[in-house]
Amino acid sequence: MKQTCILGSGICGLVSAWKREREGNEVTILDSANRAGGIIESQEADGFLMDYGPNTLSLRLRKTEEMLRKTGILEHAIDANPEANKRFIVRRGKLVALPQGLSSFLTSPFLTCSGKLRLLLEPFLPKGKDRDTESVADFISRRLGKEALEYLANPLLAGIYAAKPETLCLRHTFPAIHDLEEKYRSLLLGKIFGSGKSDRLPKSRLISFPLGMGELTDRMKAIIKGNFIFDHRVTKVAGENGKWRVFASGSNGSDWDDIFDEVICTLPAHQLAKVSWQNVAQAEKISTLQEASHFPLSVVYQGFEKNEVSHPLDGFGFLVPEAENMDILGSLFSSTLFSGRAPPGKVLLTTFVGGERDPELALRDEDFLCRKVTEQLKPLLGIKGPPVFQRAKTWREAIPLPDIGFEERKKATCTLQEANPGLFFSGSHVTGAPLPNCLDVQ
Repeated sequence: MKQTCILGSGICGLVSAWKREREGNEVTILDSANRAGGIIESQEADGFLMDYGPNTLSLRLRKTEEMLRKTGILEHAIDANPEANKRFIVRRGKLVALPQGLSSFLTSPFLTCSGKLRLLLEPFLPKGKDRDTESVADFISRRLGKEALEYLANPLLAGIYAAKPETLCLRHTFPAIHDLEEKYRSLLLGKIFGSGKSDRLPKSRLISFPLGMGELTDRMKAIIKGNFIFDHRVTKVAGENGKWRVFASGSNGSDWDDIFDEVICTLPAHQLAKVSWQNVAQAEKISTLQEASHFPLSVVYQGFEKNEVSHPLDGFGFLVPEAENMDILGSLFSSTLFSGRAPPGKVLLTTFVGGERDPELALRDEDFLCRKVTEQLKPLLGIKGPPVFQRAKTWREAIPLPDIGFEERKKATCTLQEANPGLFFSGSHVTGAPLPNCLDVQ
């Protein structure tokens, strides 16, 4: 039986712990917080249920579904309201529904006529060059046109990563799209001729849990038999005669250390520099992992009386293109997405502020953020009354981005692990931030 120490109890750490226990290892999990889950956390206040991190999990791949089924967690999941299939963007200061079929594509004002015609040229375009380092912005402009970049890719990436498409590398942000062009030259031709040749489920599901996404990590923790040590910050990891000694400092000033056969580090990239790495071959590669880009992001939660909101909130939510010159990135219709998110007669909106588009705005105080969000939401959704509930959560280092340096981080991880048997690095800065990636760690 191997003794395994896992640094960090976020979703990557919990999945790693569960998998190591299935292999017969004895597991110890360290975390500086007083709870497991990392950025995945749900809180209830005044009858409103808020998700501080991810709000949903998209089940698209068989391996994601299978992993959740094996843990027994999937049976507790709830599906999103069918209305969540409807998505909006802001165009000329108004919400416009994105098309869900050919007829709505032709009639929707989400793009101009010239923008739609440019989309239809995609199957006739040649494959691009230098695609390994191509940004999402360059790819979308090349294949779909400038308007698609401004009113589709730009708001979409703000919603997923709180980042700009110019910063993100296509191969790591949307690997499936990158592969479609590689194999079929055209995205449309690839969708036609490449169907049925992937790990994708026949029908995807958008899920959460009755108590919010925090229930996912709470249930993961509950099935792990290992020892959780909270309120302890990792201070040093040292190689020692073919094993690894881990040192940590408790919030009460107490020190802790123990020796292990293997260590799995799932600490966020911006926390790695706070650890002293001793007797680690190729230790300079750890600085490469620390270079993952993170921008601050604030999430504002506001409850309103349902009868004071003119918009039916009949969808997932809306995203704001940068070209619209607004101060918010978008908003989720949280009480439409899943039941139990707001008291009867009220609605909950979850709005995102800052990111790469305006990092300084994300760091403003809660009162300012709430006022700013209210000002932006009122004309868009026809809100007549003031919020009856509001909170804000700020992430100073939010989502690690799959930028041009993502490939170097993956290579650095492989180099470190090959040079140091028993030392592993994981976490969203090397797996990719989407939850299915984090559930697929080894």
